[in-house]
Amino acid sequence: MGPVELLHMSVYSQSFSPCGRFLAAGNNYGEISVFSLSAALSPDASEASQKPILTFTAHDGPVFSLLSTDSHLLSAGNGEISAWSWVELIKRNTKAVWTRRPNYKTSLEIPEINTMVLSLKDNSLFVGGGDNNIHMMDLETGVFKSTLQGHSDYIHCLAVREREGELLSGAEDGAVRIWDSRTGRSVHCVEIYKYEECSRPQFGKWIGCLATDSDWMLCGGGPSLSLWHLRSLSPTSVFPILGCQRQAAFYQDLILSVGEGGSLNHCLLSGEVKAQIPCTPPCLNTLALNGTEQRVLTLGGSSDQIDVFTNLSYRAFSLSF
Repeated sequence: MGPVELLHMSVYSQSFSPCGRFLAAGNNYGEISVFSLSAALSPDASEASQKPILTFTAHDGPVFSLLSTDSHLLSAGNGEISAWSWVELIKRNTKAVWTRRPNYKTSLEIPEINTMVLSLKDNSLFVGGGDNNIHMMDLETGVFKSTLQGHSDYIHCLAVREREGELLSGAEDGAVRIWDSRTGRSVHCVEIYKYEECSRPQFGKWIGCLATDSDWMLCGGGPSLSLWHLRSLSPTSVFPILGCQRQAAFYQDLILSVGEGGSLNHCLLSGEVKAQIPCTPPCLNTLALNGTEQRVLTLGGSSDQIDVFTNLSYRAFSLSF
């Protein structure tokens, strides 16, 4: 890849391998790179350990979403999802195990798939994207079983509440919908931008990120990043972060978020921004936390560099595509 392509590279998605020793990242050119985290984090790591062990073209368009099951890496691009065996990828074999397409209304439209989430309870995969619908696939059979309809514009993010059997979705239409994942019915619809304390009309109403933790939900995008109590469906904290946030996560007693402005934000549940740590990409799209023994946080965005944090307060080094 030439210098011009590197200059215009964006990393949209990341996923750790089930063992936690490898990281896959997807970019705007349809490529997936696999990095050995154990090599990059070892005491005798060299510059070469920060390079991928493998890079391959997975999709025609950008790789918008990556997700790992206990054995496969799932990747989503324009209108299709592919599965790759982690065991094979680590051996540098890049043949897709399967590729599936949701049941779209017409064969003409190829909607991008922006987001994927697993429901472990019934082994199903939910995907959302450019056709405004959520498609539910049975991972056992590979069959798309149902379509959840309700959003009027494309879907950016999904989150699962396993215990409650609920799915949350956020879209360009400004709504967060809560679905009963068994019946496929929308049980609540919260239009975040209609709450004065969250509204930022100058940035639009789109919802770009969602995360959930038992009775709590985080969401942001055009509206400010905010923390919601799901029982009362009301915002309890609104975070004073300027840029539009593209991904947020609960981590111990903190909230972590990334987006425009190129910093990793540490927030307290009370609504206070505790720290903003500068990162390499000027705009961030993706944040991934690895809970296994390789305790790391990795961030990607509008750069060919992926920042690695072994301690939340500063960047240890960067991996490069």
